[in-house]
Amino acid sequence: MKKSRNVLFLQSSSELYGSGKIIHQVLRIYREEGFYPVVVLTGNGPLADLLKEDGFEIRIQNLGILRRKYVNVKGLINRFNKKLKAYRFLDKLQEEFQFELVYSNTLAVIVGSYWARKNQLPHIWHIHEILSGPKPLVKLLRSMLDNGTPEPIVVSEAVKKHWESTLQVSNPEVIHNGIPYQQFLNVDPEAKNKLGLPVDKLTVTMIGRINPGKGQLFFLEMARAILKTYPQCHFVLVGDPFPGYESIHEEIKSVIQDDELLGNVVDLGFRTDIETILAATDIFVLPSILPDSFPTVILEAMASGLPVIATRSGGAEEMVTDGETGFLIPIGNVAAGKAAMEQLIQRDDLRKKMGQAGREKVLREYSFEQFSKKIKNHLWRQIKES
Repeated sequence: MKKSRNVLFLQSSSELYGSGKIIHQVLRIYREEGFYPVVVLTGNGPLADLLKEDGFEIRIQNLGILRRKYVNVKGLINRFNKKLKAYRFLDKLQEEFQFELVYSNTLAVIVGSYWARKNQLPHIWHIHEILSGPKPLVKLLRSMLDNGTPEPIVVSEAVKKHWESTLQVSNPEVIHNGIPYQQFLNVDPEAKNKLGLPVDKLTVTMIGRINPGKGQLFFLEMARAILKTYPQCHFVLVGDPFPGYESIHEEIKSVIQDDELLGNVVDLGFRTDIETILAATDIFVLPSILPDSFPTVILEAMASGLPVIATRSGGAEEMVTDGETGFLIPIGNVAAGKAAMEQLIQRDDLRKKMGQAGREKVLREYSFEQFSKKIKNHLWRQIKES
């Protein structure tokens, strides 16, 4: 009997940040290989709009996404009820499509693992996270990986090292993120004018979802330290808060109103024109204060020919070559961040040299072609072994 070639994709959110951009590319790759992806999203949003525009089959269903805030008695009961409804929803979807494979993007989606095992379908888990706790959650996820996902995809060596130490059966494969870079390679000399940014100042940009780990407040501390000596700098924040972390955004907005920062820092919120923002940028900073698996935005910044300052917080250590494509600094160390930034502010030639080296590295080591080839090889291995 001929198989359906239908693949069930479960995505943790409909936001268009790193994991959303990567799953879009994976979907395109699977479609090129002759499969028909059906994508279940937890709600509407920018990713849903993009996928619909690209012709993908989209369904909306609360998947009972697991977050830290639910790791308590009341929260776990809530998640169990949501997952039960999601499980039944997937049963009905199976009647319609007869899936050949299940693909769960991020560890926040756990219903796919249970459902795939019940239906005796191969399961791929694309892991973007480094989780140190809570311990019961980490233990649960490791058990699920061992029992249902023989070859999960992990986005960096840092993620692999974190998870493989306690896995007994599951064998993670590193597939570094890669995206089409063409839109980031073109220089737009009018980018600052388009965004209303001062053309006579150096633009220092941070892009990232607002949550406890991304380090926006750390970025503002560095901005305060720099502006005391270098008033020719202008700082830009891009990103909106993850649901439940609106209070962090309020604190950010309050800090920006301080006398030392007022008029020198702009918060652009969520944007889809990242290529224009990076074209208007002179120095890119990602000051994560918790482990960051493999930030796609660093790839975008490097492709844009920008020097990158990042913290030693997971995948960034694999992406940024310290002293060559940018600088790696200790987490939360304002003095180190200021010193790295000063070198780039003072030397236009160093900014250009590091930016060019970063662009060459991203096209050489993290190309979309390499990403696509590895995803295809992984896909056919799962199908063959099933």
